[in-house]
Amino acid sequence: MVNGAFFLIGGAMVGTALVGKSAIYVYRAVKSGSAVSGAAKVGSYYKGGFEKAMTRREAALILGIRESSEEPKILAAHRKMMFNNHPDNGGSTFLATKVNEAKEMLVSNKQ
Repeated sequence: MVNGAFFLIGGAMVGTALVGKSAIYVYRAVKSGSAVSGAAKVGSYYKGGFEKAMTRREAALILGIRESSEEPKILAAHRKMMFNNHPDNGGSTFLATKVNEAKEMLVSNKQ
């Protein structure tokens, strides 16, 4: 009788631990956006090359912001992209040039 009670309590503890671990896994997946599928997925990126002449749409896609974003948001996105892609930190000069060009296009059209 006592052994059966210990077995039952142990099984309940294991079951609770597995349910809790699963809940944490689902919470982290939803929070990071990997639980969402399709176009609404957070962290999805534009799968395409650069156009010959940069457009406002392409500039906004490069910086990861909307075309109608205000200048402080444009500058913050540019700063973040340059931090990640600066040639002095092992980034590509081509990508850094495109990021700078995107910022210039969006900022100059705001004025």
